[in-house]
Amino acid sequence: MRCVKLLGERVMARDFDRQVAELQVRAAILNRFTQLGTPETVRVG
Repeated sequence: MRCVKLLGERVMARDFDRQVAELQVRAAILNRFTQLGTPETVRVG
């Protein structure tokens, strides 16, 4: 939730196509944050 607030709570673009692009960029950033924060489990032995 903190990441969403850092990216802003509102869509800044006025044009619909730009709003779509802005939300796609936000989703990509959140997915990257999630990927970086997910631990990799390695089986030992």
